[in-house]
Amino acid sequence: MAENRHERLGLSDEQVLNMYETMLMARKIDERMWLLNRAGKIPFVISCQGQEAAQVGAAMALEKGKDYVLPYYRDMGVVLWFGMTARDLMLSGFAKAEDPNSGGRQMPGHFGQKKNNIVTGSSPVTTQVGHAVGIALAGKMEGKDLVTFTTFGEGSSNQGDFHESANFAGVHKLPVIFMCENNKYAISVPVSKQLACEKVSDRAIGYGMPGVTVDGNDPLAVYEAVKEAADRGRRGEGPTLVETVSYRLTPHSSDDDDRAYREREEVEEAKQKDALITFKKYLEDLGLLTEEKVKEITDRIDQEVDEATDYAENAAYAEAESALKYVYAE
Repeated sequence: MAENRHERLGLSDEQVLNMYETMLMARKIDERMWLLNRAGKIPFVISCQGQEAAQVGAAMALEKGKDYVLPYYRDMGVVLWFGMTARDLMLSGFAKAEDPNSGGRQMPGHFGQKKNNIVTGSSPVTTQVGHAVGIALAGKMEGKDLVTFTTFGEGSSNQGDFHESANFAGVHKLPVIFMCENNKYAISVPVSKQLACEKVSDRAIGYGMPGVTVDGNDPLAVYEAVKEAADRGRRGEGPTLVETVSYRLTPHSSDDDDRAYREREEVEEAKQKDALITFKKYLEDLGLLTEEKVKEITDRIDQEVDEATDYAENAAYAEAESALKYVYAE
């Protein structure tokens, strides 16, 4: 019998099946968006492929309805777990009036949904990190039992926003989880040209917080690390830096040609470690996933993605005048 790792972490069989299902949903929506982009139907895709395990594993370690997430543009797995739907995400891809993020104003990936505590991001990378620290400070001042969770790429870990935010959170012992999704490339620049230290998590010590690096293709390892960070934050022990190491399976965005800066063999090799294969095998080895169960889940997700695509494609665009909304006082 395969080792049951999730039980040790306090996760039920049902919860890990939900974990797999959410990862698969993120992948299927993403794959559909690429097809729609190539067909000229949606303008832009910035992909989560290869990072779903880290995203869903982390999100499951948080408390919905209480904690705040400040995701970066790849975090489809995080926002799906926190309550966004395939329809919400497709409306965003098609830039329709009903897009919950921005009513079609922002490009896809600028997730924001007040009712689910998903705080909107901005186009300059890393700005969400400072916002996460501000929300954590406000929560602490109001005596609320909340943690904030923010994500960013390893390229963003070089931005001033990250360093200032980490320093402030460390000094004031704020309940912030900084999660760096290290996917090896900041657009076309490999991590070897971005960091002089071995790991992003090595930076934590300078800000008086623990830093941990985990396998980003292992959702249970990520769940454990983020759960521990959330518990620390709730106990008033301050922030944590979690680094998840995975690989970006697609180009940086639909406007990028990654053949210019990485070998095909490298990408193919990374695909062998894809969490949708390895985590599925873990569940199969435990007898939780059978061929029938996989088919049932896949068919259900395919149908949901189809319906979301049709709905979003046929939905109305925003009125042109609405471009002035929230810009000038009315």
